[in-house]
Amino acid sequence: MSELLSGVEDLDSFRDRLRSWLKDNMPLAEPTTGVRGQLSDEEELADVARNRVLQRKLYDGGFAGITFPKEYGGAGLTAAHQDVMNEEIVGYQYPDRIQVPTFSPCAAVINEFGTEEQKLKYLPPIMKGEQIWMQMLSEPGGGSDVAGAQTTAVRDGDMWTVNGSKIWTTGAWWADWGLALVRTNWDVQKHRGLSVFMIKIHQPGIEVNRIEMLNGAKEFCQEFITDLQIPDSDRIGDIDGGWTVGSRWMFHEKSLAISRNFIRPVADPAPAEVDSSSPVGLARKAGRLGDPVTRQLIGEGHALDLVQEVAGNRIGQAIGGKHFSDQAAGLGRVLSGVIRTQVATLNFELAGATAVAWDDDDQDLGDLGIGFLMRQAAQIGGGTTEMSRNVVSERFLGMPSEARKDRDVTFREVPRG
Repeated sequence: MSELLSGVEDLDSFRDRLRSWLKDNMPLAEPTTGVRGQLSDEEELADVARNRVLQRKLYDGGFAGITFPKEYGGAGLTAAHQDVMNEEIVGYQYPDRIQVPTFSPCAAVINEFGTEEQKLKYLPPIMKGEQIWMQMLSEPGGGSDVAGAQTTAVRDGDMWTVNGSKIWTTGAWWADWGLALVRTNWDVQKHRGLSVFMIKIHQPGIEVNRIEMLNGAKEFCQEFITDLQIPDSDRIGDIDGGWTVGSRWMFHEKSLAISRNFIRPVADPAPAEVDSSSPVGLARKAGRLGDPVTRQLIGEGHALDLVQEVAGNRIGQAIGGKHFSDQAAGLGRVLSGVIRTQVATLNFELAGATAVAWDDDDQDLGDLGIGFLMRQAAQIGGGTTEMSRNVVSERFLGMPSEARKDRDVTFREVPRG
């Protein structure tokens, strides 16, 4: 095996080894039909179990957590090696449910801010697929102002008592752990009284309620937390220093489109003419492929996908090379949200009337109608694009800040309701 002087396996050798291993060990991808929300609870739990098995396969093969250190169960390789994985994994099944937010932002935050003991305890189970993590950020009535958290932790010796509620926690009903931002001090400014804890989701003191969405999915959950006991050893970062952790946490969340912390298969252009779920395939099924307007819509969608990929790579390279600050991740978040919304609209127009009313034979076209109704979620979930625009304008471009009522007052004094 050829290696670089640094001792890291060269990309060609890694690609050959990975390609051979995938062929021998990972099942081929299967066509997907319908939206994830149409799965029954039993089917969804079975899919979660399948994801755990696939993640364990990657771990046993030495391909879990490509960019995470070896001492914590990762492969200890580079972002370029993750790019190779993203290219070679196309056409194979992979643990898609475990990538986001388990690997990024959760595992990334633990790796960056956790103590040695915390990293040795929590990262290996993630790499093995034994633990699936979620973000416990949003709160009822809080909108995108995650720093306005009112879920409160009060310390008593080596334990903390937590009370409050978190919402929009994707997959909390089947996940294992959550990374939670909570209030530990009400008598300082908003951003200075927060702390981050690792919380086991299914335990006394947490009630998980599921929320049904417009598309029938029930993945989003709300957690009601009552007198939950958490050991101080499960705190990440300093007491009241949670915003330092949270800022990097938000960076990882906003930069998912360019992140190298998880598996994100690259687009495979080859099947575009034959795959019934591709824009070309859908237009053909709708009987509109010969329509010049339809072809224009397909071209526009392709151009948007290309712009997102190229611009995302440039933003990532600029941040990695220290030419841009981490705040530039907001550029990628805005780009991703706007383009995904527009692509959902284009696909709806491609499907035509069948996306409004369909029968069982046209389920894939009908799904585009549901996607159109849900399109704005692309600009809300993971932090709204409006918040990212503020970050870009104020912290990246240096424009004047908006007026804020919570500036220079303690959080207890901030008007609420």
